Amino acid sequence: MTESFNSIQKSLNQNLDRYFAALEGNDPNNVWQMVMSCVEKSLLENIMEKTNGNQSKASQILGINRSTLRKKLLSYNLIQN
Repeated sequence: MTESFNSIQKSLNQNLDRYFAALEGNDPNNVWQMVMSCVEKSLLENIMEKTNGNQSKASQILGINRSTLRKKLLSYNLIQN
């Protein structure tokens, strides 16, 4: 498990390095929001796929309330209201 976590962390660091290099000296902005929205959306997509769209199971795996999960899924247009 630790190896998997380290792999994810390494991948994120490599992608952030590429992002900053691509700025070519320009100031970055909203990096926190950019990273968190990318990570969160990918995580939600992956878990929803693994649970075949079962929100109760997904919320249990993620450790969040089902209504919170539903709000997040709606905000990323991963489900329709």
